[in-house]
Amino acid sequence: MNRRVVITGCSAITPIGYGKQPIVDSLLHGRSGIRPLRDDGLLTEHIHSRVFGTVDYPIDYQFKRAHRKTMGPVACYACQVAKDVLEASGLSEEFITSGRLGVAFGSTHGSPTVQREIYKTFFGDLANRLSSIGAVDYLRSMVHTTAVNITRMFGITGRVIASSTACTTSSQAIGFGYETIKFGLQDAMICGGADEYDTTTVAVFDNLLACSVAYNDQPSRTPRPFDAARDGLVVGEGGGAVLLEEYEAARRRGAPILGEVIGFACNNNGGDLILPNLEGITATLRLALDSAGIGAEQVDLISAHATATKMGDVVEAQAIAAVYGDRPWVAGLKSYMGHTMGTCGVIELALLLYMMEQGFIAPTLNLENVDSRCAMIRHVRRLEEQPVRIAALQNFAFGGVNTCLIIRNDPDHAA
Repeated sequence: MNRRVVITGCSAITPIGYGKQPIVDSLLHGRSGIRPLRDDGLLTEHIHSRVFGTVDYPIDYQFKRAHRKTMGPVACYACQVAKDVLEASGLSEEFITSGRLGVAFGSTHGSPTVQREIYKTFFGDLANRLSSIGAVDYLRSMVHTTAVNITRMFGITGRVIASSTACTTSSQAIGFGYETIKFGLQDAMICGGADEYDTTTVAVFDNLLACSVAYNDQPSRTPRPFDAARDGLVVGEGGGAVLLEEYEAARRRGAPILGEVIGFACNNNGGDLILPNLEGITATLRLALDSAGIGAEQVDLISAHATATKMGDVVEAQAIAAVYGDRPWVAGLKSYMGHTMGTCGVIELALLLYMMEQGFIAPTLNLENVDSRCAMIRHVRRLEEQPVRIAALQNFAFGGVNTCLIIRNDPDHAA
């Protein structure tokens, strides 16, 4: 069995907006979502980077209290976007609870804000330790809290895949969901990821000297993917989901088809756990094209991982040039939002789908002077009104995990 897989729902909570129109407006007008780092009373005074990609607007969560009690902030993001895609897809409640719908959803490390409160009790007054830990605190904080809270809220009884591979978490979830449907193990999958604000995440990258520090007083000028003056990543937060379905079933019921996943690759560098690896990344890009059954010349746009780190951008540019040459457009969408950690893949897919639908390509923000070592590829320097039929989405993670998804815009006119 080898079935086609389409996207029938998409939602994203991001530093540049929640929902399609606010996000599209931000892309069209070059609006950054980077803000000054919030002081949450932990580590802030010790962190050099003072910027963050923040969801700084209220979200009206209309969750039942019974559901909300097992949810930390990260699960709230996850369940909200899952709710959105289920409503957009038009799937019946009978199907949702039938066992033919599964969930592939993850986060980088669960809910750190809840974990922090749990850890405090371990080092506090002995008499208060047990009484301070709530019965559901672990359920709110655990790494797979996003996936299982989605299943609980909607009564989903199908497969659960809870990816947690840092920056490739949600792109891996989408890829695994795609393969699950393609090979007939499920008929539909809710796929995506979420990560919440916490200074512990910033501190990790800050300690590795990977965060941007040169633009603390001008947040919107960073990150700067591929730019000669880039100085590191900006940590962000958010959540995103897509609803994947088997193509024929979606078409029969008249579902809105936003795009088609036609290829996926995931591999590991097999070596250093932090540094990017040209050979491993290049292999992933080629494997994805092989999976899609297309040539490199058919790809119109690449959504690069492009974190704005010194070496990461160079190695990625070299890999793109080796596989694609200088033909496809290359955009660094983290320039708008920062690095939203485990949710970056699905958020960047949402942005790709919006741009493909509306016929434009957003430029990489802050790309003023291209680093000469990254100049061999075709950067998007200004807003381009260009149709995109096929796009590639690339993400690479600590641990040497590499992913690439290939998306087609118009499944009903596939070659």
